[in-house]
Amino acid sequence: MSEGQWWFCLKHMRVEPEQGCPNKDRMGPYVTEQEAAGALQRAADRNKAWDEQDQDDDD
Repeated sequence: MSEGQWWFCLKHMRVEPEQGCPNKDRMGPYVTEQEAAGALQRAADRNKAWDEQDQDDDD
């Protein structure tokens, strides 16, 4: 079950295959199930980096 696209469902807080909840409730698509599982952490890391960049720009 590794082929296809994977999504992280924000409604159910779990990884889903291509056939799942509506895209409006999901992050993705990701190539692998493992990438989808890390979606929230990746988003948090990016948000933190952007916030730090904004603070640097303000100085």
